[in-house]
Amino acid sequence: MPPPFKRHVFVCTNRRPEGNPKGCCASKGAEEVRAAFKEELDKRGLKGGMRANAAGCLDTCAFGVSVVVYPEGTWYGGVKVEDVPEIVDQHLVNGRPVERLMMPFSRKEKAGG
Repeated sequence: MPPPFKRHVFVCTNRRPEGNPKGCCASKGAEEVRAAFKEELDKRGLKGGMRANAAGCLDTCAFGVSVVVYPEGTWYGGVKVEDVPEIVDQHLVNGRPVERLMMPFSRKEKAGG
């Protein structure tokens, strides 16, 4: 078995029917965000030590596109393709979460913990 990843990124790609009051990350560009993470990790030679995966519903639709980074458990919302390089640089490589994209509950946990 290979060693665990240093960091693991999950991007919600859940798709709900059109008009669902909860909305969905897929309609907000989730597949493109996931592809951007994969491309960025590969381009920087981080593939293997870090991984970006599609996830089903993360139950944070109001904040979509939703992304969570483990092992820290940092939750990001409203992530766009253009945010990916910043998340990779600042968080995945340097260990500093991108505050402006963190979901409110994730900021509180990090500040108090």
